[in-house]
Amino acid sequence: MLVHPQFDPVALSIGPFAIHWYGVMYLLAFAIFLALGKYRIKKGRHPGWYTRDIDDMLFYGVFAIIVGGRLGYVLFYKPAYYFSNPLEIFQLWHGGMSFHGGFIGVLVAVTFLAWRKKRPWLEITDFVAPLVPLGLAAGRLGNFINGELWGRSTNLPWGMIFPQVDDLPRHPSQLYQFALEGVLLFVILWWFSARPKPRGAISGLFLIGYGSFRFLVEFVRQPDSFLPPLALGLSMGQWLSLPMVITGVALMVWAYRKNGSSTR
Repeated sequence: MLVHPQFDPVALSIGPFAIHWYGVMYLLAFAIFLALGKYRIKKGRHPGWYTRDIDDMLFYGVFAIIVGGRLGYVLFYKPAYYFSNPLEIFQLWHGGMSFHGGFIGVLVAVTFLAWRKKRPWLEITDFVAPLVPLGLAAGRLGNFINGELWGRSTNLPWGMIFPQVDDLPRHPSQLYQFALEGVLLFVILWWFSARPKPRGAISGLFLIGYGSFRFLVEFVRQPDSFLPPLALGLSMGQWLSLPMVITGVALMVWAYRKNGSSTR
């Protein structure tokens, strides 16, 4: 029987200051984005792009992810609570981030960058999409270390007991998301973007891939106890992922019909 190791969520503490593993995973995600982006530019896959463009993307992206992720969690998951306790919105150390909120924040940042750099919006999203999944993998690893976002009970041989919850073996859904939304999606997008594609196609595939993988994992992830039942028995994560899949399919169809085999 597998048992969650009950890692200490604090990676390093010096006096009153503590560095949490989840924060380390965020730093790792940003470092991966920076390294992969500069690698693609040095390989000449994106003519007209420079390494300083990656620095700008990271600067605005960090702000967008943190603000968007937090506000997304507040609005999508606990609006009544945070509207009653508004000062707690700023207490990020208590946890509570939403991928979909962070995603919206990144789209706002991309819009600003597209305006500032005079580049097509989809050109930027196509460049960014393959750089994201490994960062998502780091975040899910942080969830696993913290022993949060566990799955539903299961009798499968790799079921894992999370002692902080109960003594039932559960799906290690954080690791499923690490493997699917992180590693596998990265492999798919890196391979797909290795050759020139119609503008918008890579962004569309990212939306389809992430939305589909997240939708599937939600079937075995334990629903948030503070949320009421939603329509059709789907979770909040599934309802937020469905528009991503639909938009991704529409974007890929549009990209190939409009641009054919032309490059991004």
